[in-house]
Amino acid sequence: MNIRNSLIGSPIERLEDLRFLRGRGEYVDDVVRPGLLHAAILRSPTAHGRIQKIDVGPALALPGVLAVLTAADFGPSVPIIPLRQERLPAFRPYEQPVIAVDRVRYVGEPVAVVIADDTGLAEDALEYVILDIEHLAAVTSREAAASDEILLFEGTTTNRPITLTAVRGNADAAFREADYTRRERFVVQRHSAIPMEPRGLIAEWNAGEGRLTVWGASKVPFAIRRVLAQHLGLSVDAIRMVENDTGGSFGVRGEYYPEDCLIPFAARLIGRPVKWIEDRREHFLSTNHARDMACDVEIACRRDGTVVGIRGHAYVDIGAYIRTNAVTPARNVAQVISGPYSVPNIHFDASMLVTNKTPAGTYRGPGRFEADYCRERIFDMAARDLGIDRLEFRRRNLISLAQMPYDLPVVLPYNSGTSCDSGDYRVIFEYCLKEFGWNEKAKLEGRLIDGRYHGLGVGCYIESGASGPKENARLELNDDGSVSVFVGSSAVGQGLETAFAQITADALELPLEGVRGVYHGSTDYLAEGYGTYGSRTVVMGGSAILDAAGKLRQAICEAAARRFGCSMETVTTAEGKALASDGRALTFAEIAAENLKADGTYESDKRTYSYGTHAAHVAVDPKTGQVQVLEYTSVEDVGRIINPAMVHAQTVGAIVQGLGGALLEHLKYDEDGQLLTASYADYLVPAADDFPKITSIALEMHPSPNNPLGAKGAAEGGIIPVAGVIANAVTSALSSLGVEPRELPLSPPRVWELIQSARAVTAQST
Repeated sequence: MNIRNSLIGSPIERLEDLRFLRGRGEYVDDVVRPGLLHAAILRSPTAHGRIQKIDVGPALALPGVLAVLTAADFGPSVPIIPLRQERLPAFRPYEQPVIAVDRVRYVGEPVAVVIADDTGLAEDALEYVILDIEHLAAVTSREAAASDEILLFEGTTTNRPITLTAVRGNADAAFREADYTRRERFVVQRHSAIPMEPRGLIAEWNAGEGRLTVWGASKVPFAIRRVLAQHLGLSVDAIRMVENDTGGSFGVRGEYYPEDCLIPFAARLIGRPVKWIEDRREHFLSTNHARDMACDVEIACRRDGTVVGIRGHAYVDIGAYIRTNAVTPARNVAQVISGPYSVPNIHFDASMLVTNKTPAGTYRGPGRFEADYCRERIFDMAARDLGIDRLEFRRRNLISLAQMPYDLPVVLPYNSGTSCDSGDYRVIFEYCLKEFGWNEKAKLEGRLIDGRYHGLGVGCYIESGASGPKENARLELNDDGSVSVFVGSSAVGQGLETAFAQITADALELPLEGVRGVYHGSTDYLAEGYGTYGSRTVVMGGSAILDAAGKLRQAICEAAARRFGCSMETVTTAEGKALASDGRALTFAEIAAENLKADGTYESDKRTYSYGTHAAHVAVDPKTGQVQVLEYTSVEDVGRIINPAMVHAQTVGAIVQGLGGALLEHLKYDEDGQLLTASYADYLVPAADDFPKITSIALEMHPSPNNPLGAKGAAEGGIIPVAGVIANAVTSALSSLGVEPRELPLSPPRVWELIQSARAVTAQST
């Protein structure tokens, strides 16, 4: 379909924002139902142990407490949380029950649920549940897990559910013949998303209709509905999932958690609506963690700096259970270890290890953030060893336009392959260096100015988008000639309503106000939807809208042709009217009595790949280890841009999250599996004034050939290269001291210790 580009590409202010600014957003905690009860969850205080006794009698005796649920209330079979993606039979023993049965495996695992008249009473009643747990030794490190000395799951022989392998070419042969090799170990700390709004649910059972309604769905409501139906023994049609406004997601919200079963189960059992809102400590303890990885990576090069091979092994700590989408980060680490560079030979393993920590899942740029950190660090090291400028090293290895489409490694055992679809990576690289002013700033590298060392860092990345398999949409013509849009995609704060209104209006040649509303996520809008993850929303949902728009235009032309008494082929549409070849016209409002609507679907298994380059200028105080980001610049090509203002905001926000991961955030455990950073007093996140000078430039030089919009994902790219860029900049700043960061975060204590260690080594050598 040829879309007139009048609204697509315009920096239109977000349509959603007006209701938020006026206080009219409706989050799940705003929902009020008659007879509402409140839930509080008793969570294991022990990282690893056997449940000896749960006595709920004292809690049940409290006035206003209606029920205290445990595994026994589910009968002989407690529901198990299945994987949403990349399922394999080997994972079954490691999957999580929705409530602990006879053993607990992390601090925060649900053990009992109290239902009471109000939240305070429910929380107080938790203290009255008598819980006796036999303490077992906790496995809290990758090394301890890999040793298999303590097995976390009965009937298994290992704490390693799987090792994935990414393969391209012949890595062993490449390393045998290489002029230069280097091997390093890098560590990315455990951290995750901290949305403004924690998770929450309200469930209401209508016994008369045999129907369950759940408010608070997000990300993948249809997938959650399918699992919940299985767990409760209901038909899918008996469950309605309602998507409310969401205060951020970033990959962690909206997966199927234990509470997604426990709260509906309680509502159905008691026969009254039940609300549960996660507090911040619960979020730290129970919502998916991410990133936790150690990586041994080896690079092989010719003397001129051409990279001929990469191989290595990543060890990913996935926590106590493998749940929902826990495989994705490990798979991505292996598949994108070469990133935007042409590397003909790759063999990279990624092992998933279970430990007595909160289970892990996806967080913005899953696996890619970690892979980029390792790759960009070893690239700087290799360039220095070979005596090649690190910029020139990257120029020589970036994938060229002539190589497109470019195949990435195939991941086994899934046998999943993917290809970079389009782009000229070197052009964007040079564009970023120019915008950043690299040549001028390079004069500052390693210099001590006013007590601080200055340094520069650079890194390149690719961002995979358009996760399949498909998406659905429906357009309906309203009485006033406007159009309502219904999509299976979910809104998680990214501006979905605005982008889809722009696409719809352009496709139907309507003004923006001709789109009455965009309705998303909730399961009563469409028969099936696939949600929001993997930078898929615009490509998949937007393309489904195009399909529906083409069908609606055809239906309008057919209806008008009947009125005109002419052939449908002679009727066109423009500016809200159907036009006959003889000049007669009917407005969409005049045709609306025909009750016209159209369903659209877009189906594809081809990914899109945005790409870009980031550069940073930092200053490091050697007395304190404090790293200050003085300037940060990103340039990316994201294909066709629907709304540049939203892309800009997404990228800047992602960069700030990446800086938090590179410099501040750390979910740290002690040897007994107790989380030591379970509040904002201990877990540091960026503040508004921490990183003031960020420049983000988004270009649309190479639209994707894989979808009718030409769009690519743009929500995650901003975070992917940040850690590698910052670590390289810190290395540049402290080059005279010989500091070589290999572990994140680069917090003041860690950087200070690196400086002291480097000085001690220098003193010993002299």
